[in-house]
Amino acid sequence: MTKKNSKRQPFEVKDCALAALATGKKAQNLKEMRDTIETVHPGSIYYHFWGGLLKPRFDDPEYNNDFASWTRHGLHDGILAERLGMIDPTTLPDLEDLRRELIDTIEEHLDSNEHIPWAPPDQQFHFITSQIVVFDTRKVIISPPELVGAVSTMTPSSIFYHFIDARRRTFGNIDDFSAWLYGFKEKYVDLCNILGTVDPFFFSLTELRNRLTLILEQYFEERT
Repeated sequence: MTKKNSKRQPFEVKDCALAALATGKKAQNLKEMRDTIETVHPGSIYYHFWGGLLKPRFDDPEYNNDFASWTRHGLHDGILAERLGMIDPTTLPDLEDLRRELIDTIEEHLDSNEHIPWAPPDQQFHFITSQIVVFDTRKVIISPPELVGAVSTMTPSSIFYHFIDARRRTFGNIDDFSAWLYGFKEKYVDLCNILGTVDPFFFSLTELRNRLTLILEQYFEERT
């Protein structure tokens, strides 16, 4: 009788890039933005919340999503910009819920203000969508302790793919590391719970990589 192979699958390290695609949709005032958000492809909402993490930046962004940034600098509405900037996509189940939160926030602001702010003609908001392109790095992780060294040397875009974009692909909307660790039965549930407390929206990708590395280092050091 042949013994069944119970060997677990290794973790395959991927990398990625977001290819930006023009939608042809734009807004020059707050009502136009609200109306377009209602119908635009969900990939556009994803891009304007998360795409900035993969863009080269030379300073800290004032806001964590493009809608808040345009509201502040295009419409000069600091109050709404702060409200939009506080929306955390990781607290919402999916992109449709995020769309609804955006619309509700803008509509509430429109209802409380008679004046509809307009942006100058050269500062329209252009809706961009994106397609993720995934690359195979040919690197694999066999055992969980190897995550420490592997995560510490991952590219920022690889961290994006495995810790942020994964939430669109995995059961339970979790990161790829946790999804893999759950395959070891109950052994690493406590580590998955710790990883689940990390909100990636308020970190740069480099900061996020450092945070994850520290968590993994401390976890495995305490168990050796």
